[in-house]
Amino acid sequence: MKREQVINCMFSRWYPKFKHLSIKSHIIPLPVEFIDYLNSDGVVLPKESIQGQGQSQEEEEEWDMDTPHAKPPSFPQFEAQIKKSIATLGGKVFPKLNWSAPRDATWIAFDHTLKCTNPSDIYLLLKSSEFVMHDLNEPFVRCDDSDPDHEAKVQYEMVLRKWLDLKPGLEFRCFIKKNKLIGISQRHPCDFFPFLGKDNGAIVEDIKLFFYNKIYKQFPDENYVFDVYRKSEHNILLLDFNPFGPVTDGLLFEWEELDSWPDGDSASEEVPEPVFRFIETEMGVKPSPYQQHGIPVDMVDLAAGTDPHKLIDFLQMKTQSQQDDSSGEDDSSDDKPEENVSNVLAKRTDGDNKDTNNSDSKTCTADSATIS
Repeated sequence: MKREQVINCMFSRWYPKFKHLSIKSHIIPLPVEFIDYLNSDGVVLPKESIQGQGQSQEEEEEWDMDTPHAKPPSFPQFEAQIKKSIATLGGKVFPKLNWSAPRDATWIAFDHTLKCTNPSDIYLLLKSSEFVMHDLNEPFVRCDDSDPDHEAKVQYEMVLRKWLDLKPGLEFRCFIKKNKLIGISQRHPCDFFPFLGKDNGAIVEDIKLFFYNKIYKQFPDENYVFDVYRKSEHNILLLDFNPFGPVTDGLLFEWEELDSWPDGDSASEEVPEPVFRFIETEMGVKPSPYQQHGIPVDMVDLAAGTDPHKLIDFLQMKTQSQQDDSSGEDDSSDDKPEENVSNVLAKRTDGDNKDTNNSDSKTCTADSATIS
């Protein structure tokens, strides 16, 4: 994969040409101070967004007094642009940077989606996202011709897209090799959608017609990936372009097989039949790729009850802490913690076992209403 292929998938590169096929969006250049803010440690919201949410002067003074080193940054002009775009786009937007959306940060959002109604929503998602950090610091890390000097010259941008409540079962990822549509994948393999099996023929036909009539040889590369949303029969919405390579999630395809796919003749007028892959049964559902983000592994194990040893250790620590706080108990109480731990663990295990079989099918709810 070449650096230019990644650049061609940058939002501001493709959107002007294909905006009539896509979602209404605004592009705002990122000031250097905002990039520094995103790269800084900690999550401190800019001063304007804090004041905009009704924080009193007394609360601000108390914050400054308690945390003298956590000084809120200030971007008044940049924030004014964001507010104007949000209003123009209907009051609800979906944020991303040049390439990536902060999908891995939905755990921190109130409604577990990427829907934003004010600048502070956007700041919080961007600051909490590893995907955004990749855009800022390693956009060409997998390129054969990667050059750190060139990376510094990228004009970073915030993209605000009009929020639409999209149904995840109607999103698809399409793989193009030598200007041929070779594969289509269900965009959210962490869910089972029964209608895909019934409608698969019509879905493939609609995507083929959309690609060969609207995109074919209009994109500057021969190999690339694009995402679409099938609003209804014969009605396809373009969501995004991505590089053809491991930096893009292959979903139900492995990149080894996509790379080894027969190239065919790019000049040939013959239209090949793409392979369409989707989850055919509930047993085939894959774990959410975003589940690993946001919560420490130990906390996940404790909450799920999947590691009884960690739960025992935690309960013993809790019991010991309570004992340390109590000064008037006799020595006979030393035998009680293990009994309490066993009882609590038994109750916890009995309760959790009832929900274990359904856990995998519920892992994608945080990403169920977003666009790319």
